[in-house]
Amino acid sequence: MPKTMKAVQFDRFGGPEVLRQVTVPMPPLPAGTLRVRVRAAGVNFFETLIRQDRYPPSPSLPMVPGVEVAGEVDGLGAGVDASWIGARVAVPLFALGRPTGGYAEYVVAEAGSVIRLPDGLGFEEATALMVQGLTAWHLVQQNPPAGKKVLVSAAAGGVGSLLVQLALAAGAQRVIALAGSPEKVEAAIAIGADVGVDHTQPGWPARLRESGGSVDLIYDTVGGTFTADALDALAEGGELVFAALNRFAMTPAQLEAMFQRNQLLRGFALLPLLEAKALAADLGHLFERAAMGSLKLLPVERFMMENAAAAHAAIEARRTRGKVVLVS
Repeated sequence: MPKTMKAVQFDRFGGPEVLRQVTVPMPPLPAGTLRVRVRAAGVNFFETLIRQDRYPPSPSLPMVPGVEVAGEVDGLGAGVDASWIGARVAVPLFALGRPTGGYAEYVVAEAGSVIRLPDGLGFEEATALMVQGLTAWHLVQQNPPAGKKVLVSAAAGGVGSLLVQLALAAGAQRVIALAGSPEKVEAAIAIGADVGVDHTQPGWPARLRESGGSVDLIYDTVGGTFTADALDALAEGGELVFAALNRFAMTPAQLEAMFQRNQLLRGFALLPLLEAKALAADLGHLFERAAMGSLKLLPVERFMMENAAAAHAAIEARRTRGKVVLVS
């Protein structure tokens, strides 16, 4: 086995150009662990913020980003059953207290923390169901949409496209998809949304109300100025679930207006909801549904690992749909 491997890291904060491919030592293989040859590494928006030092806490440098990978087991530490060799697996690093290391040729993890992939689910598709899949799953579990008119932001993105489907499956009366272009609106409708609205067009909250009235529940994964705009579409007594950490921009006056309309603001953070005992079952459920076709995934956008900077640039420019992955 080689003593070194390729990885993508940054040693200073800045734009996408600070990401570069380097050669680093191969990770050790302690007892009870296995080594995974990475075939796909997910890329997430929050990683672009980490790269700019805009996502607390500030990471130590140099840093190899990446919190979710899928690949094949090709090495075992002492005490690990030989049946793992060759297994196709997902490694949710973010759920293991390891927010780094995925943009690399290999990762090492404890054998009990990886999840086997079902037949029919590719490596790239599996990455779309880890951070983003679990986010959508727990948003729906924590804030049930049954019988409600639901508004999903960024509905053509990784989380939003899954939210549309999971909300419908959980009994939402109506799902309205917000997206940033006519093409993205069409993509959200194609996976089941009842109505689609392009939020880049002026006056979109009024058009949304005209298309079906106010909504009872908003899943806000965008934040910033979008939140206040979305509130124009929220019914009295409705609920906004804020799931855009570090992008909260509501003013005291806007909060006061919510209270006057008996509206509820709830926060959402994924990591505190992840329990070791339930993690494998939750991911396994999502993997099986996707493999069987009952949960549709948008086409992934692939970049070679050495082109990680281009992947970050595309996400920041909002040129992507669905999951962005690095492949090797």
